Amino acid sequence: MKTEAAILRRNSLLLILLAMLCLPLADLELSFPDFWPELSRLGIAIVTPEVIDGWQLLSVLTTTLSFAFQGVVIGAVAGFVLALGYGNAWVRGFAAFIRAIHELFWALIFIQLTGLTSLTGLLALAIPYAGTFAKVFGEIFEESDHKPRDALTGSRFVVFFYTTLPLAWRRMVDYSAYRFECGIRSSVVLGFVGLPTVGFHLESLFSQGEYSQAVAMLYALFLIIGSTRLWLIKQLIPLYVLLSFVWLPPVADIQWSMIWQFFTVDIVPAPLKYSTGSLSDWFRLLFSKQIGPGIANTMILTQLSLAMTLLFAVLLIPLRSKLFCGNGRIVGHSLLVMLRTTPEYLLAFIGVIVLGPSMLPGMLALSIHNAAILAHLSGRFVDQLAFREDRPSGMLLYCYEVLPRIYRQFMALLLYRWEVIQRESAILGILGIPTLGFYIDSAFEEFRLDRAMLLILVTALLNVLIDKCARSLRPSSG
Repeated sequence: MKTEAAILRRNSLLLILLAMLCLPLADLELSFPDFWPELSRLGIAIVTPEVIDGWQLLSVLTTTLSFAFQGVVIGAVAGFVLALGYGNAWVRGFAAFIRAIHELFWALIFIQLTGLTSLTGLLALAIPYAGTFAKVFGEIFEESDHKPRDALTGSRFVVFFYTTLPLAWRRMVDYSAYRFECGIRSSVVLGFVGLPTVGFHLESLFSQGEYSQAVAMLYALFLIIGSTRLWLIKQLIPLYVLLSFVWLPPVADIQWSMIWQFFTVDIVPAPLKYSTGSLSDWFRLLFSKQIGPGIANTMILTQLSLAMTLLFAVLLIPLRSKLFCGNGRIVGHSLLVMLRTTPEYLLAFIGVIVLGPSMLPGMLALSIHNAAILAHLSGRFVDQLAFREDRPSGMLLYCYEVLPRIYRQFMALLLYRWEVIQRESAILGILGIPTLGFYIDSAFEEFRLDRAMLLILVTALLNVLIDKCARSLRPSSG
């Protein structure tokens, strides 16, 4: 029987080997001719931010936060309801499916039904978040102490609300606070499909070369997320949620005839809709031209990004620990906050502007963002360790004592992020990187909604498969 250390070593080597096999197949070409001038302009903008209209900035940030509050609250409520039945395989499958579809894909779907409205943004966030909350809450309920529940008799729901829920409540609140930070990032990304969040303005400013204004907006976003511990007070959350619905009511001019046409005509495969050709020929052609290449490129980008995340995170962990940086860890912590606060999609968008549309900006964006998250979480594990008085120092301490002791938790976090990286790899296709998102975005632009829905279904199933693989490799809690 293999020891835990052997399993961790095997899993790490497997991830690196997969990345090495993918490397010759990846398009990592630096294709932008003005790389250095563009990079220097961006560097100057970082130290010379410029705010043109303070009131507009405040309005955009408020709209972004409103989407985040609404999406997280509705997602948490729906996820809680699903978590009550998480022991059922159908409920688990449904939750896995809805969270496997990226928020941007949900937004592209609902734009066809409810237009570019606040309701579209709310649904695009709340639906996948409901699946995520269902998984996390369901697992928290399962891990709670069963003794109080077994000792109490009565209705199953009464027993749950008097025993399991109080025991799980603290962890549920902590996770919801973390998910709110994710909600802000997701709200930013919704701007790239036209919703009026920070992302909409950042896309416009970066595309126009107004880097100083874009950087100023980014700094404001960093400040908002970095200071959540100061203003996200639990007693004020109901007020924040109420104000978010007042500021941004989730409304839309719904035309039921268009919704009916969407489900009965638009997404019906072309051979069935027009009675031309066979369904198998249609699928075979679509698979050879789009589904197959899209899956291959998505998997290549995912595996390269996952391996780079592992390597970057190992290098960044000391920045978060007072053991290695002392009081200087404040600087390292601030850097990690900025890197994990900036959405992968936005990092990749900036990378495409500077480096050109290859897999390189996508790989860098995914690995840097996720490595910052892993380094932040793993750095806290380091500060909880106890050491002998005769311990070594510097690199020897880190490589031979710290890293081996935190590596189990580190690998569990990395494998959890595998599913997230897979979702983001698919969506980066909208930026021109030839993953599944590239073909989905093209299908929506051409109004080939039957193709778009099939491709989105493929991305969801691929993500569910990756989640199962990650679960099988994840270290057991025993």
